[in-house]
Amino acid sequence: MLMDPRAIRIINGLQSGFPVIGRPYAAAAELLDLSEEGVIEGLAKLSANGLITRFGPAYHAERLGGGLTLATMQVPAADFKWVTEVVNAQPEVAHNYAREHPFNMWFVVATEKRAELFEVLTRIRTLTGLEIFDLPKIEEYRPGVQVKLDKDGTIDTTPLFDDPVEDETPCYPDTLDRALIAATQEGLPLVLEPYHQVATHVGVAVETVITRFLAMLQRGWIRRIGLSCNHYRLGLQGNGMSVWDVPDDKLCVVGNTVSELDFVTHCHARPRHLPEWPYNLFVMVHGTDRAVVMDKIRILERIIGKRQRGHLVLHGSRILKKTGLRIKAPGDVDGCSV
Repeated sequence: MLMDPRAIRIINGLQSGFPVIGRPYAAAAELLDLSEEGVIEGLAKLSANGLITRFGPAYHAERLGGGLTLATMQVPAADFKWVTEVVNAQPEVAHNYAREHPFNMWFVVATEKRAELFEVLTRIRTLTGLEIFDLPKIEEYRPGVQVKLDKDGTIDTTPLFDDPVEDETPCYPDTLDRALIAATQEGLPLVLEPYHQVATHVGVAVETVITRFLAMLQRGWIRRIGLSCNHYRLGLQGNGMSVWDVPDDKLCVVGNTVSELDFVTHCHARPRHLPEWPYNLFVMVHGTDRAVVMDKIRILERIIGKRQRGHLVLHGSRILKKTGLRIKAPGDVDGCSV
C-alpha cells in the first residue's frame, strides 16, 4: 500500500508519547521533521480517510474506578444489522467487532462504575433477547500493539506496553478530572494549542489542565496519548483472535510464554462459560492477510503443544464500532472532539 511519507511518519511517531505542553504539535513536529501545521493537517487527513479512528488520550476505565469487560453473543444473520444498531447505541460500548464464528459479535463495555457493567449487559440482553457471555479480563500478559509502516506502506507490528505507573496510590477522579475526561474522550482538538482550547472549554487555566493530565498519566488513568489505527484500512486485513483451553495450573506459564512472541498483539486470561465456551486464554494475532495469520497460529500450536485441550481461531471481518470510554461530565459538558 503506497502512502504519503508524511502520513507514515505521523502514524509511526504518534501512537504514544504525545507531549503535555503548551504547543505539543510543535514538539511532535520537531521529532518527526515536519512543520507544526503539517502534523495537524496530516492527523486531520488520516482521520477523514479512516486510517486512524481517533487521536488523544486513551483512558483506562479500571484505573479510573470503572468497569471493563469483553462480551460476546451469537446473533442470527437475519438479525445482525438491527442487533448491531442496538449494541452500538449503548454509550458504554466502546468497541464492537464482527467475527466469523457462531459467536459472531464481540464488544467491549466500559463503565464509570464497576457495578454498572451488569446493568449494561442486562439492558442489551433485554433489548435483543439474546444471551451474552461476560468475559472480563482476569490477567493481562500483553496489553496491545503498535503498528509500524515502512516507506512503501508495508505493515509490521511491535508490542505497545503501558508506561510504568508512577503513582499507584488509590485515587479517583474529582469533578474537574471528570470534566477534562469528558472534554477529551473523543480526542484532542487539532489546533496549535489543544490544551488551551480544553482549558477554555472547561473554564480553568491551561496550567491546571497540564498539571491534571500529567497526574492522570502518572496514576495510569491515561494509558497513552496518541493515535489509534484502523488496522483494516492500513492493510492488516488478517485479524485472528485465537482462543485456547489451557489447564488452570498451566495458564500463567503459557500466557507469559506466548506473550513474548513478536507477532502476538494482545494476550489475556478470561473466564470459561461451560459447556459452550471452554476457552480461557485469548491470544490476538494480526497480519496482512489470513494466510499470514494462520502461519502464526501454527507457530503458537507448536509452542503451546500439549499444554492445551483445544483451540479455535475467530477471524475478524469488520469493525462495527470503535470509540473508547465515555463519561458524562458534571453538568453534561459536551466534549471537544477531533
